[in-house]
Amino acid sequence: MSKKNNKPSFFVNLYNKDATRSLLSSLISVAIGLLAGFIIMLVISFINPDISIGNALSGLGRLLKGPFASTISKYVLSNVGNTIFYAVPLIFTGLSVAIAYKTGLFNIGAAGQYVMGTMGALLVGLYIQTNTRVAGIFVWLLALLAGMIMGALWGVLSGLLKAFFNINEVIVCIMTNWIAANLATWIFSNQSAIISKENTKGSYLIKTIESGNYTPKLGLDKLFPGSYIDIGIIIAIIFAILIYILLNKTTLGYELKACGANRNASRYAGLNEKRNIILSMAIAGGLAGLGASLYYLNPGIEYNFVSQYSALPSYGFNGIASAFLANCNPIGVIISSLFIRYLNQGGEYLTSVGYNRYIADIIIAVIIYSAGFTRFVKELLNRRKERREYKLALNITSPGDPPREENKEEIKEEEGGANNG
Repeated sequence: MSKKNNKPSFFVNLYNKDATRSLLSSLISVAIGLLAGFIIMLVISFINPDISIGNALSGLGRLLKGPFASTISKYVLSNVGNTIFYAVPLIFTGLSVAIAYKTGLFNIGAAGQYVMGTMGALLVGLYIQTNTRVAGIFVWLLALLAGMIMGALWGVLSGLLKAFFNINEVIVCIMTNWIAANLATWIFSNQSAIISKENTKGSYLIKTIESGNYTPKLGLDKLFPGSYIDIGIIIAIIFAILIYILLNKTTLGYELKACGANRNASRYAGLNEKRNIILSMAIAGGLAGLGASLYYLNPGIEYNFVSQYSALPSYGFNGIASAFLANCNPIGVIISSLFIRYLNQGGEYLTSVGYNRYIADIIIAVIIYSAGFTRFVKELLNRRKERREYKLALNITSPGDPPREENKEEIKEEEGGANNG
């Protein structure tokens, strides 16, 4: 009998890497979401006589084209720029959820932290009027810092209650979300100096273009004319890299992850569990607040403070999908956030093939929240890898290969246990 080469192939080695399985699980989840969205479009085509199966196929095509779905070429660059711009707050809320998850916490309070960051940034950015661009940049930086601090403080509130009273952070976050929304509405409704004077916009604040403290564009608006794009995407990428370095290359990051992996074991090892919980939520809140600050400090974006008390910002919850789609990898959050916004932009064009805006929103929501299966799919892939490694350890390379003599008894016991089960 010829001796077989048991050296793993290139593809097996590639599959055995954790990053590969994370990417594969994300792609499978995206495929599940796209398939579910397409099935919804097919069902609608059977129910509605005005929509055909061809419309469903065309709708799927427009969804996959994203910002490139426009049939007018001059709008494509604008769509791409807006896709990048709207992905920035999603990146930050995704990072917020990811870093908390690494510490064993589920930060469902990113929406409230986002609102508090909005309030801090706009109170500074709109109240201080500047006449020169240099002064405007300085105040803009102060506004970013204020937004970060407000978001961090709101995150610390949940962290303190979790660390010292062991109150579930999900319950606390849900309550603080609505407290933040109502607090922001109440405070801004009494700030007549920064409320828009236009009769049709009495519930809006003025834009930062009027105060002179807006986010620089650094020529990106020339590359993507007609869009809102600014340097927010550059800042988001920098922060994602910094969070990756923090979690994977520093002692503090090791302590945060150790606390998340096993809180009791980390306490036994001498790590400060309470400090890590509070610090993790502070960083998470600061990231969500920074994302909100960059969004509303853009010169073209308005803030409707009246609607805030009745509707939490979707970015806070879509950040959960962004984080889990990337398996809570900070670098992956950049890609997943851009992908989610890419699909949303394509969804705008579903109306051109007979589907109304509400159906488009449902389809996009199904695709986005299929990201919740990512960690489940990865767990299945991990179990498959473990089973394969176990069989290789028993020297079983194929169903026809006899096991080694010293492993026969072990295999027999395993099979007997399986039959009894």
